[in-house]
Amino acid sequence: MLKKRLIPVLILRNGQVVQSLRFTHTNVIHARASIAVDFFNKWSADEIVVLDVTRENSNRQVFYDVVQTLSKQCFVPLTVGGWIDSAAEVRTLLERGADKVTINTQAYLRPELITECANIFGSQCIVVSIDARRDAGGRHEVCIDRGRKRTGTPAEAWALQAQERGAGEIFLTSIDKDGSREGYDIELFNKVVDAVAIPIIGFGGVSTWQHLVDGIVAGRVDAVSAANVFHYTEHSTRHAKEFMRKAGLDVR
Repeated sequence: MLKKRLIPVLILRNGQVVQSLRFTHTNVIHARASIAVDFFNKWSADEIVVLDVTRENSNRQVFYDVVQTLSKQCFVPLTVGGWIDSAAEVRTLLERGADKVTINTQAYLRPELITECANIFGSQCIVVSIDARRDAGGRHEVCIDRGRKRTGTPAEAWALQAQERGAGEIFLTSIDKDGSREGYDIELFNKVVDAVAIPIIGFGGVSTWQHLVDGIVAGRVDAVSAANVFHYTEHSTRHAKEFMRKAGLDVR
């Protein structure tokens, strides 16, 4: 059995690390992403995910420069995403040092993009990001366009299609739980885990180390991730791993 992974997430707006609350990004946490990555290198993170939530894609060069800078100082796999809409964009990010890319809205709108990118770069490089929100009936519905547009598609159904199209991994986020400090949406995790065979990274809602344990034990995901909590706790990922090991989990 593969060891479980602990993955900090950096959410960037105009190159700055920001806090996320149900997909609203206001408070700047770090003026430079490189500061956070330096901490995570020292604190035993297994991977790092960097997501660009800049409202407009008018100055993409800022994100390219950030990715290139981070890749030079990052000692673990680096996954990047946001505004990815073509194989050419994937190539650009990989050339700047990313190890994997995560594709969200354009993967849903044009599923053949997943297959195209998997064929060119390998499935191991292609992560499909799924943002889900509960509908009035309690069903987990896929949302795109930074969570603003409901699609009517169940999260587990889209995850299965993404797998069939060639995705190597799923980055799964509960919009309802994002920034809530209430813990992961375990029901959402289980629905998607039961639907696919590829690894799943769970995200959204962490405020305690126990939430990370719950994500793996009750949610059964392959990796747990968080953003806000890691920026406010000294030596955070190292302490989180120690807690997870004491809970009996086989972490890296």
